[in-house]
Amino acid sequence: MKTSTTSHNKKWIQILVIALWLLLWQGAYYAVGEDLLLVSPFSALRRVIELAVSGAFWHIVFGSVARILLGFFLGLLLGTVIAAATARSQALYAFFSLPMSIIKATPVASFVILALVWIRGANLSVFIAFLMVLPLIWSNVHEGIMQIDEKLLEMATVYRLPRSAILKNITVPSVLPYFLSAAKVGLGFSWKAGIAGEVIAIPAAAIGTQLYNAKVYLETTDLFAWTAVIILLSVLLEKLMIHGINTLAKRLNRLAEQEVRK
Repeated sequence: MKTSTTSHNKKWIQILVIALWLLLWQGAYYAVGEDLLLVSPFSALRRVIELAVSGAFWHIVFGSVARILLGFFLGLLLGTVIAAATARSQALYAFFSLPMSIIKATPVASFVILALVWIRGANLSVFIAFLMVLPLIWSNVHEGIMQIDEKLLEMATVYRLPRSAILKNITVPSVLPYFLSAAKVGLGFSWKAGIAGEVIAIPAAAIGTQLYNAKVYLETTDLFAWTAVIILLSVLLEKLMIHGINTLAKRLNRLAEQEVRK
């Protein structure tokens, strides 16, 4: 009962905080008094609704989301594979650690400009999203593998457990928290970097292109509306990712418990 009440109170606090910031935004709009510089929240909301009822809007949104998620999942896959390899070999770790550090330190804009030489605008957001999540997944998964309890591995060797059993019951449960943490953070990085790449590359049917056009043609309402769309999509994707991750974690835990019972 207490937990339910606390959760209810948190929701109301969140609603009040959002309402307060909207009031501050509206107050700033009145203070500025110039739609070219700052639009009201109601104008931005009205424009979002106008965009949402058009077919072109969903085509643009789907295109950006699909490309950025493709890059994100490619980064998850390759980052995990490289982490598994570098955990087994010090030479491979030394080989990959340098480019991973460079990727982390280099600004997104630099990668976008360099990549434009070889990659068409439509695929650039895939590459940028992939590049942003790759070192994050690699470093976290590598660390998770290195933190596996050696005593558990020795026990598995003594009892001559097959590699599949070791992977399912020791390696995956040990590494999963590191992987999930990196995936949650990496999704946000990939989304923001992918949109930034679209703003520079200006591909057809992309959210970043709409932001660029709004800036060029001084459509401030469109600029705020598309920014609101980006934020809403970011929140939605994060919620879906967390739900998917929690579902996967619960499923893996059930499989591990069933294996132990056997």
